[in-house]
Amino acid sequence: MEYLKIFFVNTAVLITVAYLANLLYKHLITYASKRVKQISWVLLAIFAGWISSFFGYRLDDHVIFDLRFVPIIITTIAFPQPFPLILIGFGTGLTRLTFGWNEAALAGMLNLSILGFLSAGLSCWITRSNASIMKKGLIVILAVNVMNALNITIFGIIPAREYITEIMPITFPSGLLLSILFALIIWDFQLELSRNEQIRRANELLSAQTEELHKNEIVLEERAKQLMLASQYKSEFLANMSHELRTPLNSIINLSQLIEENDNSTTREEIAEYGGIIHRSGEELMMLINDILDLSKVEAGRLDIIKEQVNVSEIPELLSLQFSVIAKQKELEFVVSVSENLAPTIISDPQRLQQILRNLLSNAFKFTQMGSVMLSIRAEQRWEDGQDLNWMVFEVRDSGIGIAEEKRMIIFEAFRQADGTISRKYGGTGLGLSISHDLARLLGGFITVQSEEGKGSIFSLYLPI
Repeated sequence: MEYLKIFFVNTAVLITVAYLANLLYKHLITYASKRVKQISWVLLAIFAGWISSFFGYRLDDHVIFDLRFVPIIITTIAFPQPFPLILIGFGTGLTRLTFGWNEAALAGMLNLSILGFLSAGLSCWITRSNASIMKKGLIVILAVNVMNALNITIFGIIPAREYITEIMPITFPSGLLLSILFALIIWDFQLELSRNEQIRRANELLSAQTEELHKNEIVLEERAKQLMLASQYKSEFLANMSHELRTPLNSIINLSQLIEENDNSTTREEIAEYGGIIHRSGEELMMLINDILDLSKVEAGRLDIIKEQVNVSEIPELLSLQFSVIAKQKELEFVVSVSENLAPTIISDPQRLQQILRNLLSNAFKFTQMGSVMLSIRAEQRWEDGQDLNWMVFEVRDSGIGIAEEKRMIIFEAFRQADGTISRKYGGTGLGLSISHDLARLLGGFITVQSEEGKGSIFSLYLPI
C-alpha cells in the first residue's frame, strides 16, 4: 500500500506542477517564440520528473519508486518531437543523481535515458499514424510503463525475482492507471489551452478585420467624397463648356443670319467685319473641340507623338507674333528671352510643344490684368530618376492673380480649377493645364509651378535635351 500512497502523492504533485505551468504559460510564455516555448516545456518536464523523485517512496537508502516517467509520456502525447523527448529522458535521469551518486542512481539514469529514446521512436510513429488520439495515448502509456518495468527488472539493484513477485504487481498497475489518469487531466489542460489559443486568434482576427473594415470605411468615405467632387467639377465643366460653346455659336448664327438677310443696306465693310467675327468664332470652336478630343485621346492612350528636330529659335518668334497682339490689347508687357549657348535644336513634337506653350501663355494673359508676361528659354541641369540630366526649360512668368498653395496640384487635373467659378469670370474650360501636363509627360518631360496668391505664377516646362 505504501507504493500506492506515494504514487498518489506523486500524481498530486504532478497535477500541481501542471496547474502552475498552465498559469505560467497563460501569463508569460503564451506570446513567446516557438523555440522559447519548446525550451520551457523541456525544462518543466525535467523539473516535474525531479519533483516526483523528491516525493518518491524510498525502499531503502538508495532505491526510489516514483512516477518520474509520466512527464515523458505526457510530452510524447502532447508534443511528439524526437529530440526534446531524448533531452527530457536524459535530463530527468541526470536529476536522479542529485539524490546521491550510487548504483541505484546510475540505474535510474540509464532507465530514463532508455525511456527517452523509446518515446522519441513513439513520437515518430504518432506523427505518421492515422489512429485516434485516444488509441495513440494508450499505446504510449502501455509501452513506457512496460519498458520501465523491464528496465528495473534488468538494470535495477533489487533482485529480479523479488521485484517481479512482490513489487511489480503493485507498482505496474498503479503506475499504469495513474499515468492514464494524469494523461486525461493533462489532456483537459491541453484542450483548455487550445480553446484559449483559438479564442485569442479569433480575437486577433476580429481586431484585424475591424481595423480593415474601419480603413475600408475611410477609403469608401474618401471615394464618395471624391466622386461627389468629381460630379461637381464635371457639372461646372459642362456649365462652362456650354457657355464657351454658345458664345461663338451665337455669334456665328446671328451674324450669318444678318448676312443672309442682307437688304443692300449693309455695307461691304460691315459684311467683312461680320465675316472676320464669324471666322474667329469658328476658330474658338475648333480650339474647344480640339481640347476635348486631345483629352479623350490622352485618357485612351491613343494620342500620337511624332518626334523630330525642332528649331528652338523659331519657337519664340512664332509665339511672339501670336501673343503680341493680345499683349497690346490688354496693355501688358510681353517679353521673350532666349539664353545664349543654347542648343539650336531638340528632338520633340513641334506641334505638341507649341500647344503646351500656347496653353501656358494663354492662361498667363487671361489671368493677368496689369504688369507683364514673360517667356524665357534656358538650359538647366536637374536630378531626375537617380541621374543628373540636361533639360531645356520653357518658363512662362506672369504678374497675375496667382494660385493658393493648396490648389497648385489640382489645377493639372481634368475639369478642376483653383476656383470653380473662375471660368465664369475669365472664360475657358479648364482643360488647358490638364492637357499640357499630359502632353509634357508624353514628350518625356514635366511641368512645375511656383505661385503665390495675388503675386503671379511661374509655369516651367522641362523637356530633355
